[in-house]
Amino acid sequence: MTSTTITAAAAGTWQLGDRTVNRLGFGTMRLPQRGEALIPDAVPRDRDQAVAVLRRAVELGVNHFDTAAFYFSALRSANELLNRALAPYPDDLVIATKVGPGRDPSGHWLPHATPAQLRGQVEENLRQLGRDHLDVVNLRIVGSDSIAERFGALAELRDAGLVRHLGLSNIQTHHLVEAQAIAPVVCVQNMYGIGASAEQEEVLRVCGEQGVAFVPFYSIAGHGRTAGASPDEGSVVEAVARSRGASTAQVRLAWTLQRGAHVLAIPGTGDVGHLEENVAAGALRLSEGEVRELGLGL
Repeated sequence: MTSTTITAAAAGTWQLGDRTVNRLGFGTMRLPQRGEALIPDAVPRDRDQAVAVLRRAVELGVNHFDTAAFYFSALRSANELLNRALAPYPDDLVIATKVGPGRDPSGHWLPHATPAQLRGQVEENLRQLGRDHLDVVNLRIVGSDSIAERFGALAELRDAGLVRHLGLSNIQTHHLVEAQAIAPVVCVQNMYGIGASAEQEEVLRVCGEQGVAFVPFYSIAGHGRTAGASPDEGSVVEAVARSRGASTAQVRLAWTLQRGAHVLAIPGTGDVGHLEENVAAGALRLSEGEVRELGLGL
């Protein structure tokens, strides 16, 4: 599927809090390094290449960027790259970040932040991005324990003006109920794509019913997660891609976007060509039969 003249606007828009964003966004996790993300010895990506990708994304109409202070390699951080490439930021640009997990300077993972530590994580994102407030902060969690104390701490930072909107990441449906009793939730960021589990489908459905944006991660990589997508040879995905003259990545993105008007895709890449291909997927409209067939199995 050609990407010559297609922009992120082709995917349509969604109202994220008080901000309007194109539904095809960009995730920065892979930008600071080459190969598998979120490992201590990742090979840094060339800074100029990463900056070029971000600037091309804006040229293509991408105005929703997902990042985190813990996205970094030995020499590059996603926030630093965003700041370098895009500041002063366009008025319509929305940057969503995550807090909760952390990494020490050597890249090793640290325990999840306490409520008291979340303010420091928010302030670190502010410093790295060069902003006086954050558009969206997602509380990233692991497990099924209560999030009330941690989400309450972020709600206080929202009331103080450091954060504009709040979201959640990697949650179960009861977490959304718990958070909404404390402060408005504008988005939920969970793993989702072709082959999603019943639990993942349930979170997407609940968000749609409540008008909460659903922001899937690994929608291309699937269960390959940070290692990347596994081959689609012989699959339904490959058959649909071949018949449509599209890549399998484009089919996976198009299917995900068609799961609801509230779905905001954030595929990431360090390659301009792949970026343009991903953005073009926002114009691919699968038939009802294709959507159903892809949902039934790979």
